[in-house]
Amino acid sequence: MKRTLLCTAPLAVGLVAASLQLTPSLRAQPQDQPSAQQEQQKTQTFVGKVVKARNGQFALLTDEEHGTGVYLDDQEKAKPFEGKNVKVTGTLEVAKNLVHIADIQPA
Repeated sequence: MKRTLLCTAPLAVGLVAASLQLTPSLRAQPQDQPSAQQEQQKTQTFVGKVVKARNGQFALLTDEEHGTGVYLDDQEKAKPFEGKNVKVTGTLEVAKNLVHIADIQPA
């Protein structure tokens, strides 16, 4: 009986070790879709009218009919264009609905 136990113990350990080696590792696969952070970093162009929002900050009104738009991060760059139609190039911070202005020009 001892002999049988001694012979089968290494076999059992070997089977357990082999099964562990065959278990696939769980790793995150690269996604085809860009992450939200990567999406935010893309430079985009926005066209609309520079207006002063209720909170006193300048914003770009992109849809006058629905009153929607985005806030502008650089108030000094936006100020000379108040009430004018412009083209803003920058990156959108989706969580804050804020455009980081790279360039602003009359439209």
